[in-house]
Amino acid sequence: MTGDSAVPVLPKPRLIVGLGNPGREYENTRHNIGFMVVDAFATQQRASWTRERKWDCAVAKLEDGWLLKPLTYMNLSGQAVAAAAKYYKLEPQEVLAVYDDVDLALGRVRLRPLGGAGGHNGMRSMIAHLGGNLFPRLKIGIGFANNGRPDGRNLSDHVLGRFDENEQIPVQNAVNRAVDALNAILTRGFEAAMNTFNQTDQPTTPNP
Repeated sequence: MTGDSAVPVLPKPRLIVGLGNPGREYENTRHNIGFMVVDAFATQQRASWTRERKWDCAVAKLEDGWLLKPLTYMNLSGQAVAAAAKYYKLEPQEVLAVYDDVDLALGRVRLRPLGGAGGHNGMRSMIAHLGGNLFPRLKIGIGFANNGRPDGRNLSDHVLGRFDENEQIPVQNAVNRAVDALNAILTRGFEAAMNTFNQTDQPTTPNP
């Protein structure tokens, strides 16, 4: 088991949201690994992105659901997510957030059925606009190998910075693993995927 007690039974997610910042200046930054994961998943699923100007986001249709990338800045992400969820008549539990976590070492992947924002502005916005924190999330580590969290201005510089050369392989491994986790969630259910991916995630990432 993962150590999570009383994991709620979650429906299959129908809206998978990757969090990031729009614009070329933010491409391939640590804070945008949520975008990287849903882009990779869209490519695997042969799903094409369409700009939805009414919600200020990009959407890709899956076989039984949608991928979404808010094109607001991170701290406004919840506006697009809530608008799409309302249009598609989805409950918050059917929305899966994919985003970066600076408290996890680079390469680690963690599934959680609910939780707080943890200082993440995109998650704070989603919680506010979805009316609570009762939605699942897939977190991808962007922190240091020793789990040391940068502080103060160093934190902003870290999350908005691009991955170093020696991080490229762990980053790609993390994206691939997150895509595998999404497939497991959709085929086997969230709890089964959580038991698998939370147990066996043991990245080998060099210290910065």
